Amino acid sequence: MNLRLLALAGVVAVTVALPLAVASAGPVSDLGDLGNLGDPGDAGPAAVRASGHDGDRHDDGRRDDDKGAVTPAPTRSPLLLGLGLATAARCGPELSSPDGVEAQTCVLTQGEDTWARTYYRNATGDELSSVLSLMGPGGRTVQMNCAVGAEDDPGACETPRERTTGDVGAYTAVAEFAKGAGSRGPLLLRSGSNSGQ
Repeated sequence: MNLRLLALAGVVAVTVALPLAVASAGPVSDLGDLGNLGDPGDAGPAAVRASGHDGDRHDDGRRDDDKGAVTPAPTRSPLLLGLGLATAARCGPELSSPDGVEAQTCVLTQGEDTWARTYYRNATGDELSSVLSLMGPGGRTVQMNCAVGAEDDPGACETPRERTTGDVGAYTAVAEFAKGAGSRGPLLLRSGSNSGQ
């Protein structure tokens, strides 16, 4: 009898607490405060207010509710999924070399932007050089030279974000890790975004 009473009390507590938790979390909306979701160089408040009302917009980017502050007009709206921007990642396998380099390379897509990122760990004890390449449709290639320190700490390197052109599945990324400064030393590891299937 005592066990049944405790189970019933638990069900009642969850039934009362769950709606309160949902109500306090608030609605998830594409019109939330987007002020810090742009590029690191962007400054100023978001063009869309949390209320969803963006004021009366002028041609110069200023709104009536800005009281004279100039805000750059957004060129595109980010896509929201849940509580943040939806980022799709296509990653290759985690690879390691006998020399002590570990890496995984990914192609990332967020809204209309695509870029490459490689996660690495250098256990060689020597500084390495790395070249990260993002290859897109039509022969487009973006390369980034990354300095890999001698510390045994995990790190990451990524290419600049580029506007997605064509099919996202046509993008691939490759990271190459070599001994020494520049890419003149012997190749230690090549990591790609393909799954190997």
